[in-house]
Amino acid sequence: MQGLPGDPDHAFAAGEGDLVAGVSPKTVSNVLTGAAGVRQQTRAKVESAMVELDFVPNLSARGLRNGRSGVIGFALPDVGTAFSASITHAMLEVAHERGVMIQIEETAAEPEREYDLVSRARTHQVDGLILNPVRLEDSVVERLDHLPPPVVLIGEVEQHRTDRVFVNSRAAGRLSAEHMIDQGARRVAVLGGGLAGSEDRKATMGQRLQGYIDGVTRRGLPAPDELQVEVIEWTIEGGAAGMRELLRREVAFDAVIAFTDSIAMGALYALHEAGVRVPEDVLVSGFDDVQHAAYTWPPLTTVRFDHHHYVREAMDLLAERIADRSIGPRAVEIPHALTARRSSDAWPAGYVPPSGR
Repeated sequence: MQGLPGDPDHAFAAGEGDLVAGVSPKTVSNVLTGAAGVRQQTRAKVESAMVELDFVPNLSARGLRNGRSGVIGFALPDVGTAFSASITHAMLEVAHERGVMIQIEETAAEPEREYDLVSRARTHQVDGLILNPVRLEDSVVERLDHLPPPVVLIGEVEQHRTDRVFVNSRAAGRLSAEHMIDQGARRVAVLGGGLAGSEDRKATMGQRLQGYIDGVTRRGLPAPDELQVEVIEWTIEGGAAGMRELLRREVAFDAVIAFTDSIAMGALYALHEAGVRVPEDVLVSGFDDVQHAAYTWPPLTTVRFDHHHYVREAMDLLAERIADRSIGPRAVEIPHALTARRSSDAWPAGYVPPSGR
């Protein structure tokens, strides 16, 4: 039994569905739209009635009534990374809970693809956008005077034009550096940010790099350019290439902070390939705490934050922005912590890493 165009929650809410479920039409509507405030027992009762009546919500009719499609655009620079997969999985789960459809896009860090999403929002193909731009300067957010669709940014791109959800990457970078130093490291390298990235303090790379510099310099240790390797592609392959570059420089280092877990996984591979032991010769850490991080060998130390919390906050901000465009821009910081695993275990007392490492 499908709903009728005149009322998106339709014949089910107005007639036999609410009788079967034993609840009011308004409660049925709240369940269908994913509104908050419905008890789990009541929600289960309504959903059971939907199954019994073979009810399918008419999303097109709903859109005709309220001018919305029920679809949200979600864009990431590279959907192939472990972090993107984890965030996308969380996004789809939360969207399912709320009765929202997600249109996933890959921008490849290209502003034109962001503009394409905005264009579709103008024609009501999506109700709003959740974007993860790499750099603010190139983002659609910076280059449009008035954004037609509601937009929420995720990531460390600082701006005050629209809502955003972020992790304090500078603090996280400092935490990672201090952890390595506490474990005995004295020459800490970074993979993911270098001189080219250091000019853009508003991007994730710049924030994590500055945090690393904060951490080592506050402990009186050097953060020379030779220990900073820019990784263009934040992938496993990119991490392996970055680690090979660091090894080719033949500079001494005893710890490596990778700016993502994918980069760290590539680094672990390249170190093993070169006969460098982790953690016996070099300590390694990453960022994001994706599922794979606990199953590398050795298991990877990493900065963690709750991916579902991250997504829920972004969805909440977007829902509120869709309902009321007059709200001022808001920023929500997601807590982070360090998960210490075998890859950064301290060396035994008196142990001296091999020369050149």
